[in-house]
Amino acid sequence: MKKFLDEIKKDIKFKTSGPGKKLTDDTRSKPEVSKSTAHGPTRKAPTEGAKMAGAAALARIEQQHRPKVQTSQDAIRNQVKRELEAEAAATAVSQKNVELEGSSVPQKDPSCFSVSGVYFICPLTGETLTKSERELHIKEAILMRFSEDALEASIMMIHTFNKDKEKVQTAVDIISKYVDNICKNPTEEKYRKIKLSNKVFQEKVSRVEGTREYLQALGFESTMLPVEGEDKTEEYLVLPPQESEGLEQMKVNLECLQKGEPIRAKLDRQPQVFRPSQQAMHFELPPDFYNLTPEELKKEQQLKSEVVERNAMLRTKAMREKDEQRERRKYSYALLRVRLPDENILQGTFLAWEKVSALYQFVRDSLENDWQPFELLAPGGHKLIDDESSALNENNLAPAALLTFSWDAAVQADIAAAGGQTADVLKPALLKNIKTLS
Repeated sequence: MKKFLDEIKKDIKFKTSGPGKKLTDDTRSKPEVSKSTAHGPTRKAPTEGAKMAGAAALARIEQQHRPKVQTSQDAIRNQVKRELEAEAAATAVSQKNVELEGSSVPQKDPSCFSVSGVYFICPLTGETLTKSERELHIKEAILMRFSEDALEASIMMIHTFNKDKEKVQTAVDIISKYVDNICKNPTEEKYRKIKLSNKVFQEKVSRVEGTREYLQALGFESTMLPVEGEDKTEEYLVLPPQESEGLEQMKVNLECLQKGEPIRAKLDRQPQVFRPSQQAMHFELPPDFYNLTPEELKKEQQLKSEVVERNAMLRTKAMREKDEQRERRKYSYALLRVRLPDENILQGTFLAWEKVSALYQFVRDSLENDWQPFELLAPGGHKLIDDESSALNENNLAPAALLTFSWDAAVQADIAAAGGQTADVLKPALLKNIKTLS
């Protein structure tokens, strides 16, 4: 554009300067050549409109080199632009942090893990489930059970679907009062009617999932009854008159509700036997075993950097116990191996806070002669006490450990003296699927 305008200015100057002359031309006058007979195309003089447009364009070009005065719209536009740029930058930083946090968890080939994951068994269907599948599967199993036994299913629903135990207990107590009043006053119609708009029922009963299903399983029916003094109806749950047998059955059904427990998936021990191996102390655990989010892992890394400083301090017993408790909370599960007298290795999965007695029971259930007394030694060499006094993580067995099995020496001596022969330690069903540690 600027080049074009420069050409226009030169052309205007050339046109107003008169005819040109050559230095070699004779200075004597010559006939003037008419413009109409000149060779080649002639350039027309710019119109007034072109001159004005050119002047305006030139002014804009020159203005580009001067500070621009911003209008209110310019300021708003720039502010929005800055906010968008800041938001985009924040998003980029956040995404980068997520990637860094994710990278703090070792990403390994699943085939290298000592166990493929943590699994559970549904007590209603017997199916094996992953951690993420168990809750939804149990809910579906309970709902499917309504077709078989609505009362049992509604009790399961109340105790399983609702996490707040206090609210569940409050709802159960109110339902207990309903049933008690009916049983004590079987002929009183008012005790057999529950107004659904009642404030207590609305706030403390109906908000607990499964309560209405339970009342209907008891025999209550949804009924629209007229409102006294008004031309409208309102919903009630009404129980038909009950005979003495029906009242006794209601008491039994109420006791079932009061003793109800949540339905929880049972941890699958995944028992496995391995041949003698030097890899027995090598563990590669999947992420399921750790009870830490990426943020918590990042915090743990920060805490590790403070270990040297902490060890240099004189720490109290309370401080040491606090550190130990925090360390225990890092793990949800424990993968335990037991080296047997025949050098075979028995492996099982446990909750980190399960008692040592659960480990003893697991080993005992795996033995061919489960009546023989035995003991288990922890990696440090101390004997684990077969009782409910301590948990696995309190004995530093989480997230993984290799223990040593030994028979009771006195009993073994008696068996040898009686001419007994040494048999396989484990049950044949377990030995049938024996594997080799890789």
